[in-house]
Amino acid sequence: MSLLKVAVVGVGALGRHHARILAGIEGVSLFAVADTNPDQGQAIAEQNGCRWVSDYRELFEEAEAVSLAVPTQAHLAVASEFLSREIPVLVEKPIACNLQEAEELVRIAEAHDTLLQIGHVERFNPATQAAFERCSNPRFIRSERVSPYTFRSTDIGVIHDLLIHDIDLVLSVVNSQVRNVEAFGVSVMGENEDAVQARLRFQNGCIADLTASRICPSAKRTMQIWGTTGCVNVDFTSREVTSYQPSETLLYGTPPLERARKTGANLEALKQDVFGTFLKVDSPKVSSADALTAELTSFVDAIRSNSEPLVGGAQAIEAMQVAEQVLEAVNRHEWEGSQQGAIGPFIQFSAEERRMAG
Repeated sequence: MSLLKVAVVGVGALGRHHARILAGIEGVSLFAVADTNPDQGQAIAEQNGCRWVSDYRELFEEAEAVSLAVPTQAHLAVASEFLSREIPVLVEKPIACNLQEAEELVRIAEAHDTLLQIGHVERFNPATQAAFERCSNPRFIRSERVSPYTFRSTDIGVIHDLLIHDIDLVLSVVNSQVRNVEAFGVSVMGENEDAVQARLRFQNGCIADLTASRICPSAKRTMQIWGTTGCVNVDFTSREVTSYQPSETLLYGTPPLERARKTGANLEALKQDVFGTFLKVDSPKVSSADALTAELTSFVDAIRSNSEPLVGGAQAIEAMQVAEQVLEAVNRHEWEGSQQGAIGPFIQFSAEERRMAG
């Protein structure tokens, strides 16, 4: 099997990891990295035994696939040039700045019958897979994805930066059309929304409450999934998954409340029996496999087997459609319940409030 010649365009905070991982995948030859920053580009190239170019256009003749980790605003322009030359592309999430650009990118990929994969890396997190296996028909989902402000991805807001992960995950497990979206958000650092709360209502009755913030003192990535057969908690960072399901004792035995009402009932003992006797607790061992490595490996495998990627253009557009609905809801939110008050994420503070804030 000949080596697949792959390049990485953009080797900043995330792209450098793309380069490192691709350089170590069997059957792959990382032949170059492209970055406009010479110091950064040369350093990553040296670390991975390949060459550096300042202009990605120099890769057209040699590349058999590329991974793009450039600013979101450049996704359409850069990815389209490779796709139009029938060079498979992995684009970091989000697929583009907005739905219109996303649809155009997918159109170009389809027109040239060329593979396009989107970097929704949480799909490859073993904790995600373990959680979804234990609650495949959810009725309520609550997620929280928060982090400190990194001063990266400032060309997009928190919806496309962080919330898009959970939108994609929820769409993949709920498997139903979104019926209604409610949301509000606030801009703190300046140009885009930095914190958002959204509620998605699905045609099948499922409700998802999604929280995203990039102005939180500490990082957290969690999800709670409720179904007709129990509940699953997942921590995407620590990869802890815990599911709770009714036991046979609860389903077929004497009901706990009936036991508690009996003369002489030991309530303290019954409390201890809730988790274990009445509710089965399952904390599976989750693989420590690296999600980004799995994602990049799947990209290579899809190219070699000429198969559809796990997250292709169609899935990315579905997530973008919902993200746009959330953004629209954020932009029209009336903070005082009327058009006369503050509307949208850019809340205007009064002069007195600004003086009090210093």
